[in-house]
Parts: sequence; C-alpha cells; structure tokens
Amino acid sequence: MTSTDKQHIFFVDDEPNIRKAVHKTFERAGYCCTCFDDPDAALKQLRRSKCHILITDVKMPQMDGLQLLAKTKKIRPSLPVLVITGYGDVPMAVKAMKTGASNFIEKPLDTRSLLSAVETELKPRRRADTTAAKPLTKAESRVLDLILQEKSNREIAELLHRSTRTVEDHRLHIMNKLDAHNLVGLIRKAASMGLFKVPPK
Repeated sequence: MTSTDKQHIFFVDDEPNIRKAVHKTFERAGYCCTCFDDPDAALKQLRRSKCHILITDVKMPQMDGLQLLAKTKKIRPSLPVLVITGYGDVPMAVKAMKTGASNFIEKPLDTRSLLSAVETELKPRRRADTTAAKPLTKAESRVLDLILQEKSNREIAELLHRSTRTVEDHRLHIMNKLDAHNLVGLIRKAASMGLFKVPPK
C-alpha cells in the first residue's frame, strides 16, 4: 500500500511524548499519521489536506479539544472525531457527544483500545456483531452501572478489585451487546433504555 492509499489520521496533543508514541503506533498499524501540537495548525491543514479521522486531546493550552471539535465540524461536518482526555467522565462524554464526537477515550491511552476505536470508525463494516443482543453478565451489569455513575475505568477497577484491562474488556463487551460501540453510543443506548438521563444543555 502506498502512502497515498493509506487512511490519514490527524492527531492533536500538546504533549510531545504522547504524539511520538501515537505516531509510531499508527504508522506501524499501516496508517498515515500527522501530529499537531497546535489545534489551529490542525484546522488549517484540515482545509487543504485529506484526513479520514481526527483525534484530539481535551486539555490543551491554546484551544481545548471540544472547541477544536466544534470548529472541525464546521469545516468537515462528516469527519469522525475521537476525543481523548485524562479526566474522562460521563458529563464530559455527553458534552463531547452533543458537540459531534464519534467516540470518547480516556488516558492513559491503551494501544489496543485506541486502534480498535479508529478501526471501528474507519472500517465499520468489519466490526464483529456476534455478541450483539446477548444479555449482560452480572459483572458487565455492575460495570455498566458504575459507568453510568460517572466512574472512570480506573475507579471501576478499584471498586471491583479487578485490573483496568479487565474493566476495559467488560466495557467493550457491554458496548457490543448493547450495539453501542463507543461511550457516546453507550450513553445514548442507556438513555433510550431509561438507565441514564442525558442532562439538558
């Protein structure tokens, strides 16, 4: 596959070590990745270059990720945008959802989860739906309850005395079974089931 055939990812984060690690991860996975430390530079590049998905941190000094998301949607309304934060919770996810985010991912970034989220957005037809419509296990129901109580993966792991990786796996299974596939979709699904009321703007 040539560089022109590769799907192009724009990644925005003000931390150089994270940009370097993410760039290496995506390039090794066969994507073309352009990293930015300045949201304005990313917006300028969006106006003149091909991009298949934008990934942005929330906490940045020049412009926060939700502001970048809103401006991106004015330039490229259909472009998938993943929002990454070290302070992730349900209210932030709801706000990102209302602004147009496709997914919401917590730091510290897990390579497998990050690549899975990108794969889901860029190649949705490859997504396996074999677990859809199956009932949640007791453990998954407990994890879902804690997610809807605004607990992070790390907090859930501590409360349930499980590893963060185990919680992430439960979360993935929950999303597949509820046919949600990302935190935004999970909130929508939970709201439709009466499990969680999305607060008004």
